[in-house]
Amino acid sequence: MSAVVVGVDGGGSRTRIWVADERGQQLGSAEGPGSAIRPGEIDRSADVIVATTRDALASCDMTHVTPKILCVGVAGVGREPERQALWQALVSRDVADEVVVHADAAIALDDAFGDGPGILLIAGTGSVAFGRGPTGSTSRCGGWGPVCGDEGSGAWIGRRALSIVTASSDEREPSTALIGAVLTAAQVNDVHGLVSWAGTATPADLATLAPVVASVADAGDLRANSLLSMASEELVLHVRTLARQLFGDERASVPVAFAGGLLAPGAPLRKRVEHRMKNAVPGAQLRSEEVVPVRGAVRGALRYLGVGA
Repeated sequence: MSAVVVGVDGGGSRTRIWVADERGQQLGSAEGPGSAIRPGEIDRSADVIVATTRDALASCDMTHVTPKILCVGVAGVGREPERQALWQALVSRDVADEVVVHADAAIALDDAFGDGPGILLIAGTGSVAFGRGPTGSTSRCGGWGPVCGDEGSGAWIGRRALSIVTASSDEREPSTALIGAVLTAAQVNDVHGLVSWAGTATPADLATLAPVVASVADAGDLRANSLLSMASEELVLHVRTLARQLFGDERASVPVAFAGGLLAPGAPLRKRVEHRMKNAVPGAQLRSEEVVPVRGAVRGALRYLGVGA
């Protein structure tokens, strides 16, 4: 039997896993809860990845097989201490012969551009941009987490939607349809109930409010529209910054791809980002092809195995 490899895309809201053979042919798959790294929760993330890997192996009747390589791309390992901690946690669980851990942006960039230049903008529960210039140099922008950064992300939008709702309730801001929509989404009876809800809400919970904001904006609510416009500005700024760093100028020809639930084809926020990009990053060459980060993780596993991806 040929070697089996596993690619993992661990985000804040879900974990996607593919099982593939040494030719890169997909054999099985599974989805599990989010496995993004949060402070003090390395073991939780490792447990989610291991459990979902077993589900993926079961989907192709390979529960008896130990993968040769497990290539993990997960949010929250941009710093070496977190990356090493997750690597050690996975190795100790004997989930595969070899374990490789990358930032989530790295596997998505691999799927978007291979070894070529380009900038990838990711916006889901969190946000980050990662790029590779014409000389091969790489850089990242954003991705500082839900407390310090992740501007334009689902969690960022959700947190600001809560602030708008409470301010409107105080009459510090005009009335907005976000009040009723957010209360319904959070399943609370009144604005006061949002205090308890927000106090225990994870970034993934906050991100569930982002589609609500988009829906209210589509219905014409001015405050929801303003919030989505702010989010698009923040995301475009990530790309413009990397265009200047890696390509010398935002007017240079820069391949740009999108990933993450908020930037899926046809998504309301993606449309705003694409429109704003025309002026803010005039050299951007937007890719329409879907970016599948878990596929990039499989390619990373094959590369580590020494097989052409």
